[in-house]
Amino acid sequence: MLARLRKLRLAFLNTLRRAGFAAGHAFPARCLAARTTVVRRALLTGLAGVLLSGCGSAWNDPYPAAESGKNILYSAFTNRPKHLDPVQSYSEDEATFLYQIYEPPLQYHYLKRPYEVIPGAAAKMPTLLRYGRDGNRLADDAPATDVAYSVYEVHIRPGILYQPHPAFATDAQGRPAYAPLPDGLIDRVATIPDFPKTGTRELVAADFVYQLKRLAHPRLHSPIFELMSGYIRGLKPLHQALDAAAKAVGPDAWIDLDAFPLEGVEVVDRYTYRIRIEGAYPQLSYWMTMPFFAPVPREVDRFYAQPGMAEKNLSLDWWPVGTGPYMLVENDPNARMVLERNPNFRGELYPCEATDDDAAAGLTADCGKTIPFIDRAVFSREKESIPYWNKFLQGYYDASGLSSDNFDQAVQMGGEGEVSLSEDMRERGISLSTSVSPTVMYLGFNMLDPVVGGASERARKLRLALSIAIDQEEFISVFLNGRGSPAMHPVPPGIFGHEAGKAGINPMVYDWVDGEPVRKPVSEARRLLTEAGYPDGRDAKTGEPLVIHLDTTSSGLGQKSYVDWLTKQLKKIDLQLVVRGTDWNRLQDKLRKGNAQMFFMGWNADYPDPENFYFLLYGPQGRVATQGENAANYTNAEFDRLFETMKVMPNGPERLAVIRKMNRILQHDAPWIWGFHQKAFVLQHGWLKNRKPGAIVRNTLKYQRIDVTLRSAQRAAWNRPVLWPLALIAGLLVMLVWPMVRRYRLHERQTVRVSEAGEG
Repeated sequence: MLARLRKLRLAFLNTLRRAGFAAGHAFPARCLAARTTVVRRALLTGLAGVLLSGCGSAWNDPYPAAESGKNILYSAFTNRPKHLDPVQSYSEDEATFLYQIYEPPLQYHYLKRPYEVIPGAAAKMPTLLRYGRDGNRLADDAPATDVAYSVYEVHIRPGILYQPHPAFATDAQGRPAYAPLPDGLIDRVATIPDFPKTGTRELVAADFVYQLKRLAHPRLHSPIFELMSGYIRGLKPLHQALDAAAKAVGPDAWIDLDAFPLEGVEVVDRYTYRIRIEGAYPQLSYWMTMPFFAPVPREVDRFYAQPGMAEKNLSLDWWPVGTGPYMLVENDPNARMVLERNPNFRGELYPCEATDDDAAAGLTADCGKTIPFIDRAVFSREKESIPYWNKFLQGYYDASGLSSDNFDQAVQMGGEGEVSLSEDMRERGISLSTSVSPTVMYLGFNMLDPVVGGASERARKLRLALSIAIDQEEFISVFLNGRGSPAMHPVPPGIFGHEAGKAGINPMVYDWVDGEPVRKPVSEARRLLTEAGYPDGRDAKTGEPLVIHLDTTSSGLGQKSYVDWLTKQLKKIDLQLVVRGTDWNRLQDKLRKGNAQMFFMGWNADYPDPENFYFLLYGPQGRVATQGENAANYTNAEFDRLFETMKVMPNGPERLAVIRKMNRILQHDAPWIWGFHQKAFVLQHGWLKNRKPGAIVRNTLKYQRIDVTLRSAQRAAWNRPVLWPLALIAGLLVMLVWPMVRRYRLHERQTVRVSEAGEG
């Protein structure tokens, strides 16, 4: 506002100067009327400028004027993505982008629940053949214990093209245009869009095999390498061979993976490949919906491996290349990420099969239409919830979650616990979607830590004392507005293995009283703490107070209110808490090196199977030892044995019995403080169509649609400038300037009279 007033003041003074009002100048009487008219015009122009400067686009619009009225979805992200390479990425923040860019062989049906796997890049569901130890094929219903190995044959759709990219560009002779890079080009480019030429080619089966070999690449440290090496034959020998090759050629030289065989994976023909799995592993079809199994072309790998590229963030980790409906065209992870429609996308049809409730909600209105609908998606980084919320209310974000800060403004809770939108939200045409997230949030202990870790009774009782003292019910009430339930073990509601009622409680932390679980009293936590050797929160041997260190991000338990609450919880048993706040990437580094003592973490299901949660505590997945997903570095031989049995079993009473045994081991050992399962509340504006909750389905952007006309109208209505303060300022400006003008006019008249008298 001050800048606008300064510009108006300068414009006014410049107008006076152009009119000839300069110090020391005198004018004849016949010119004075003309000059006065100019002054009046200047004042009127200034007043009109102030009043009309708010017309046109809204003053508070955070987006470029060129985007106004365009078919663009606007969203936000909190944590900057660290990896966009599909072999390395394993975080929810990264999945927001990767699942729109890459197209794995399989995907989930967008509308069906329970979740159903359907073809993606594959032309049909993979053919599964299972074989016994004698090499003979087994019947489809043969017990998993009889299966020596399984073969998945995947046939991909012909005619799929990659997004335009310089890695596929060719010169007049058909040779790669940028491999090697022309002299001096690396100094003239900063992003992938800076390359003048692009090209494409057809997706082939060999691209999927190339990516599977990348799982074993020693420089990439894929988080699923250890898991998959237990299933895909030859993956570990390939890792050893690539490690030796990497040492031989040096740290920066490219390794052509086509020169190294992978025994368990073969290309059958241009559009067909096979994966051999040791034993039976029914979850592989779920993994084939994820970017780990998406294609990566050899040309792209070679292109990014050239000297000077990594120094400019020209890498697959920064600029992914896929066949999916969208491509990344802008990457500033500290501020803004932009996806744009892939002009080469094969095209799909919006699904028609849905429940009656989905149909009633309008989710089948676009049945049979070609997707994607949206041209671009702009994601802005929002580190704080309040700016995110305000921009949503102004219409500048199309959807928003709910934090405790704005819960009461948006939602009303009825006497029976029913949830409804506030009147203000309903008047704006905002709708609310709720769903139980297949998620578990927890406080993990580093089992390698000398204080809280290990299998000793001293450490175990300390962990249990902390588990009892930290009141999850209070946390859910205070910080989540009741949107959640305490966790008793890793498996969330909606996933097989989750049990409600007495059978599902954690007996180490809860008692069953009057038909419901009741947290054990603080006195029990104090008793355990004393037995652990820390009476009154002090080491019985040294007398020193026990200090617990928690590593977390500012968006986790790093916010001051959370820290104060946690500190209060530990004070109940006379323990001191030190919170070491950090960013997400630094926290991951600390976990990889085993430098954290206690940490806050969460896990959202990759696929709807309990294996996807229990493998977070599977010994061979230890973060420090294997860079796996067992961030607690927990090991228990009996738990690992049961896990290996459970993971290949079909859902049923026998599998549930094994899961119960696994839960009792985990509850006894307490490698986690079992936190909570959260209920997701999502708000969306009336102009956003086809948005269905479901955290496991992540390639959702292609299904959504924007009513751009409605959005533009609503934004204009909600962001009309309040002009009366500007009118007041303009009036004050006139009151300040007009006396000076009058005085100036009187001075000029007197000067003219004196001049005329002198001439007479």
